[in-house]
Amino acid sequence: MLTAIVGVNWGDEGKGRMVDLFSRDFDIVVRYQGGNNAGHTVINHLGKFILNLLPSGILSENVINVMGCGMVIDLKHLEGEVKRLRGAGVKVSPDNLKISDKAVICMPYHVQLDVLEEERLADKKFGSTKRGIAPVYGDKYLKKAFRMGELKDINQLMARAQGIIEWKNLTLKGVYGAPPVSLKEIEEYFKKYSALFKDYVTDTSAFLDEAARSGKKIMFEAQLGALRDIDFGIYPYTSSSSTIAAYAPIGAGIPNRKLDKCIGIMKAYSTCVGEGPFMAEMFGEDAERLRQAGGEYGAATGRPRRVGGFDVVASRYGCRVQGADEVALTKLDVLSYLDEIPVCVNYELDGKIIDYFPFSADLDRCKPVVKYFKGWGKNISGCRARSELPKEANDYVDMIEEAVGCKITYISVGPERNQYIKG
Repeated sequence: MLTAIVGVNWGDEGKGRMVDLFSRDFDIVVRYQGGNNAGHTVINHLGKFILNLLPSGILSENVINVMGCGMVIDLKHLEGEVKRLRGAGVKVSPDNLKISDKAVICMPYHVQLDVLEEERLADKKFGSTKRGIAPVYGDKYLKKAFRMGELKDINQLMARAQGIIEWKNLTLKGVYGAPPVSLKEIEEYFKKYSALFKDYVTDTSAFLDEAARSGKKIMFEAQLGALRDIDFGIYPYTSSSSTIAAYAPIGAGIPNRKLDKCIGIMKAYSTCVGEGPFMAEMFGEDAERLRQAGGEYGAATGRPRRVGGFDVVASRYGCRVQGADEVALTKLDVLSYLDEIPVCVNYELDGKIIDYFPFSADLDRCKPVVKYFKGWGKNISGCRARSELPKEANDYVDMIEEAVGCKITYISVGPERNQYIKG
């Protein structure tokens, strides 16, 4: 059984919380794209954890975790993440964490270039997390990146690094007027992290293929959501990788395999970190109340998230491009304080009401069409069955299910592992 857990919206839908819940039923959890530019927040019996690089299955015993070839890995950040988990009593070793030899290394100069470019763009910036993601994916496709498998032979790696660093310094000095990168510093960087992580690096493609052949249950964990996908998202305000479920077997390293199921994760309202069109956005006091109620601050950056009502148009599109077979709806409990709940049911484009998600450039001309639904005004965090929810909460869930055209099979009513409703 190969199952993808993916975001339907702009990211921050609560995927980490759901992966942590589901992972108990899987043998292997794989992160298949992205880097440390987003965070998955998990709260369980061990405490509260924010995972940027490691698969959320790392918090479940007897689960093997894989960082796939589609990822870009900041080794310094990974070192810190591993140390924090071990400090909390979580096992992280080559026995339960395997890193693809084909995954790309996000270098310190990639982070530097990301910061420099956002500063150059000024008020036209993309809203980057400044974690080096776009520069490192750019280098990957320019064939000037380093891969994790190269850490096993530093001499061979440094022979290739000399030409790449010379090329990179042309950009740093000539374009941005920044200090050049020292080849000696790069060598020390590689030696340090080779010693720390080379034993974790392996041919995860072969490992996963054998696991699939033997009937192991494999979960693919996405980062961000459909609307941040490099192809299908709100380009250019996207990530630099494919967040789509169809990419999961490729980014994991087993392109010969097909998914059996895709579970889409979406919030009961909308949130967005960074720049770009966001139709359902609320402002002022109303936005701040929702932001506070949901604790809507970026797990990777701490930035306040933009917030708004549920967006039917964007969510229906997200379910379609993800190929979601079912949906887990998160943070329904957050809306309990509202007497009336705003929902963006359509867009207005150039005076015409539309129900489809338009081309990215056309979104700037769109306006939201908002409808209000009756709230329930009751704490639902203790509910464990649909029958225990207030009628208004059930009506709200039914409305979303019908609007996006996908069955809602899980409802999260709180951040902790057992705070959910199934069915």
